[in-house]
Amino acid sequence: MRLDTVRRLATPEGCVIDLRLAGPVVRARAWLIDFLIRFAVWLLLVILAVRLGDFGAGLLLLGAFVLEWFYPVVFEVWFRGQTPGKRACGLAVVHDDGRPVGSNAAFIRNTLRAVDFLPLLYATGFVCSLLNADGKRLGDLAAGTLVVYVESGRRPAVVSSVDVGSEPPLFALSREEQLVLIEFSQRAPLLTPERAAELAAAAGPLLGGVDGSAAELRLRRIGNFLLGRPTA
Repeated sequence: MRLDTVRRLATPEGCVIDLRLAGPVVRARAWLIDFLIRFAVWLLLVILAVRLGDFGAGLLLLGAFVLEWFYPVVFEVWFRGQTPGKRACGLAVVHDDGRPVGSNAAFIRNTLRAVDFLPLLYATGFVCSLLNADGKRLGDLAAGTLVVYVESGRRPAVVSSVDVGSEPPLFALSREEQLVLIEFSQRAPLLTPERAAELAAAAGPLLGGVDGSAAELRLRRIGNFLLGRPTA
């Protein structure tokens, strides 16, 4: 069973890309930001509608319709899969194969928000996201889309697996255990420090009593040793 949310895809060109799937909590935070933005615009429309009489009432209804149904579609199609809320949370909507989301997929996933919202506060969408490995709500399943983390342009400073040195394991390891440690040593720099430390804690006796970032570094050094790299 996978212990992280990275989905590895192979493109037709022979490239391998990693997509880090977003969970329900960060997606809810992005939705809340977008809701507050829409609510602020709606309040401005109410103030304007009061001054315009009957014409203002029609304008208010039209504005509410556009905000509810076209706000997410326009942003996802024209702004690289990111509404303002998703951008603030470092998220984006993409197709299952990593391609930028298109107009048809954006329209389908956002139209089905009405179903995901049932019976209250996206309860159906939340339950659905817990029942599939990619964290998809019904709209994502129908549209073939994923919500993933995107690079912010400022990457945290990490030390590559080559630079941390190497050391032998405390005891003999099976082939499967060796493969797991090698993969962890290669992927740890791509994880958040908290997630890397959480995964490292699963190694138990192999850590020799250390924890946190020290445990992560020890596993990466063991992975380097298994790859035949010289000791520090």
